[in-house]
Amino acid sequence: MALIPYDDTDSAAFAATRELPRSGLERWRHAVQQHLRPRTGAMVLDVGAGSGAWATAFTDWFGVRVVGVEPAGAMRSRATHRPLLAGDAVALPLRDGTADAAWLSTMIHHVPDLDVAARELRRVLRPGAPVLIRSPFPGRHRRITLFRWFPEAVRVLETYPDLARVRAAFAAAGFTVSTVEPVAQTTAASLAEFAERLDRRAHTPLQLITDEEYAAGLARLRAAADTVTGPVVDHLDLLVLR
Repeated sequence: MALIPYDDTDSAAFAATRELPRSGLERWRHAVQQHLRPRTGAMVLDVGAGSGAWATAFTDWFGVRVVGVEPAGAMRSRATHRPLLAGDAVALPLRDGTADAAWLSTMIHHVPDLDVAARELRRVLRPGAPVLIRSPFPGRHRRITLFRWFPEAVRVLETYPDLARVRAAFAAAGFTVSTVEPVAQTTAASLAEFAERLDRRAHTPLQLITDEEYAAGLARLRAAADTVTGPVVDHLDLLVLR
């Protein structure tokens, strides 16, 4: 159902190259805190938790209990965070009204049925609890480094659910309020580091372009890395629904 199956090879690439250092995520910590409003004993659901990096970060940052849900066994086997349950967004292994918030990071495009997923999240969340979605959305990619050097990958991004589609699915499920804001993150200390760490297997948009397009983008990126200085700062959107 997912665009990348995340077998052992893909999962290893993701864990090695997509997990950002905490020092680059301070603005995400601040943005999430404004909407999560963490309290002692709160339970946050991390849907599509991958190798558990965000679940661990939320635990450390906010002192909440994080329950991860991840469909790929190869991802779950790499995670140290517990609990991390087998399951996905359209069949969440939780009882009704048990979660105080839900976090979905760069996974909304993998959801096989967005309408069903929205209803599932409404079912497991307490009344008024937020859904926080971190994602690149179609038409909002201009401050994401990957798409600058691999413009062919934009056509893959354009197949993702856009903001209007996501908002409509959640509105139909009973979420009446939504806000969106771009949040900055330091993805790499330099463009040279970004190029060195890049692994095609860890990025859906890069896996789904041609080999020739990937090679051309990699050549552009490496040439620029010889001269461009300063950190790589990307802006992904945070969509919040209640």
